[in-house]
Amino acid sequence: MKHLLYLLIFLLGCYPAAAFQEKSQEEISDINTNIQRLLNEAEISVNVLNFEKALDQLNQALELSKQIDDQKYIAMSSSVLSQLFYIRHDYDRAITELQRAIVIQREINDDPGLAYSYLNYSKIFNAKNDFDRAFKYLTLSENYYAKENNAEFLGIVSINRASIYLNSGNTIENVNNALEELNKAETYLEESDNFYEKSRMHYFQSRTYLIKKDFDSAENEALKSLSVARANKFGSMIMSSNKLLSQISEIKGDYEQSLNFLKISDNVRDSIYNMNREALALDANTRYGVDAMRNNLKEISKQNAGLERSLKVNKLTTILSVALITILSLLTLSLYKNNNLRARANDLLQKKNDELTIAKENAEKASLAKAQFLSTITHELRTPLYAVTGLTHLLLEESPTENQKEHLNSLKFSGEYLLSLINNILDLNKLEARKVEILETSFNLEKRISDVLIALKNSADDKNTKLHFEFDPEIPKKLKGDPLKISQILINLIGNSIKFTENGDIWINVSRVNQVGQQLFLHFEIRDNGEGITKEKQSAIFENFTQGSLQINRKFGGTGLGLSIVKNLLNLMNSEIHLDSELGKGSTFSFDLKFEAFEPVVSKSGKVPAAVLSNDIMHNKKILIVEDNKINQMITRKILEKHQVVCDVADNGTIAIEKVKNNHFDLILMDIHMPGISGIEATIEIRKFDDQIPIVALTAVTLDENLDEFYLNGFTDIIPKPYKTEEFFHKINTHLAASNIPA
Repeated sequence: MKHLLYLLIFLLGCYPAAAFQEKSQEEISDINTNIQRLLNEAEISVNVLNFEKALDQLNQALELSKQIDDQKYIAMSSSVLSQLFYIRHDYDRAITELQRAIVIQREINDDPGLAYSYLNYSKIFNAKNDFDRAFKYLTLSENYYAKENNAEFLGIVSINRASIYLNSGNTIENVNNALEELNKAETYLEESDNFYEKSRMHYFQSRTYLIKKDFDSAENEALKSLSVARANKFGSMIMSSNKLLSQISEIKGDYEQSLNFLKISDNVRDSIYNMNREALALDANTRYGVDAMRNNLKEISKQNAGLERSLKVNKLTTILSVALITILSLLTLSLYKNNNLRARANDLLQKKNDELTIAKENAEKASLAKAQFLSTITHELRTPLYAVTGLTHLLLEESPTENQKEHLNSLKFSGEYLLSLINNILDLNKLEARKVEILETSFNLEKRISDVLIALKNSADDKNTKLHFEFDPEIPKKLKGDPLKISQILINLIGNSIKFTENGDIWINVSRVNQVGQQLFLHFEIRDNGEGITKEKQSAIFENFTQGSLQINRKFGGTGLGLSIVKNLLNLMNSEIHLDSELGKGSTFSFDLKFEAFEPVVSKSGKVPAAVLSNDIMHNKKILIVEDNKINQMITRKILEKHQVVCDVADNGTIAIEKVKNNHFDLILMDIHMPGISGIEATIEIRKFDDQIPIVALTAVTLDENLDEFYLNGFTDIIPKPYKTEEFFHKINTHLAASNIPA
């Protein structure tokens, strides 16, 4: 069982390895029907605690999903698997599977799947006594089912809310709330054939009446729960209902009946325990057999040694006996001295271990302090930098003189350089803190590299340097990997070559080294005929803040972080960077990466590409700017008003809430850190009476680890400050255009 679980977890984390084959609509429809049937049956198998059958059904569903590349069903398989781990009380694995499902469901906008995953998330947090988060995810699930008028799942939501109330304390308010939710659930599930949830409903009704000391009603509801559970072989509910009936019988004074119910509950519990233990039985038996064999060999060896000693004793004389006693005495003395030496060595070793533990703890504290300092200082740097870049952009658009334009372009360059330095420090900090994860997605490697070269072309032209790109035609168009990390590595390496190559050439070559099945091994090489690096400096340039020499730093500039980031990213991807360079003749950087060939099904839906957004969308639109910094207010307002946007400003979250209540706005730009209530708290309040208006977080906070919290609290999107105006306008136009589409 345990090995099957590991295999399924691995399969769910991967995309299909084989190239997809085109199928007819009728075949795809039949496959969809079979997948849905298998997932429903797997959920039933989980409920009756038949884990091996559930895993087999999930495996079949996953294989069919990969055949048609249906991400929705792949995510649903993870969601059902999380239920299996939840029932086994393995909550960490359950959360891992749900997070994998939610990432896919958000990416493909699978609202039904998200609602189902949020419902399972709520169960896990309830089991972990995190009731606030349990209520939050349950409400997210309920919103969708209420919109779809899905009576069955609304009933399931009510049952789980009642469970949270009962688990959070037996107060009168909680008990009454639980009973109210269970009455609602009974109405919702009246026409449903979901007997598992009906059994749970009667069980929680019984618990509620037991707390209210209505023992007859409690016994009646527990018997109903047991009857439904027995009819459908729901092992966990049979165990729980019998245990509850045992408690009720004990309270009523029927101790014999209480003992009978308790025995049944214990028997079911033991069978569940044995079911979970079966996977370990073979390993245990195997180990027992090996241990028994070893014991037999030891016994035989002891017997042989005894026989030999008996023969020798018969032949020994009195003189030899005395000699033997003398030798044993000397050996005992030697062992005594050795034991004393060993004890002193152990004490010394323990002392050194304690010192190392203290040193390790101090190093971890220092590392944490450094990470917190970098996060704080970069935020404080971003806020004034936003004013610098914003004012520079405004001044450049106001027809400056040539002399002023030259100074403004220098100021713009300095601001962009400072922002690049801040981002490099943040990237390096996250890499050293191991907070960067490799994401797996489908992408076109050749196009990705071409986009990088286009972005760097202006820098190469300024140096009068030519870029030459060679891409092996045998490399598949679609690969599975992390395109953002690849881009970051290439931008740093090619940008580094451009910086040190003037009036020269740079060659970028990608070739296929080997292919084993769908596993593809590629070799990347970036070669230039620029300055080159001395042998003495080649090993040091990959360290933080290190360059070839002080003269190189003065001549070419830079921070010495780019190659360090490249080295750390490649280590994260199980690769390493190689350098071959000669001073005055150029340098060659190379590395190898493993990918997986990935050819998705070509869509035949005939979807029309999305239209290019225009800044004309912003004309006459009303936008509320929530910002406490007066300079930032002025900059954002002027940038928007140049495109005929009608702007209003709120100095804090409280004012913003009142203005949204009393006025119509097409979009809100919300800062996070403000006096009084924060931008997150203000957004939560606005969502209570307006869930349609786009709310975009415009903030200098580093958001990499908190995106889920922002979206859960009602934000539509996030724009980090300082931003590029093109990205700023693109996101605003996207949400304004989306809000104009009829429902």
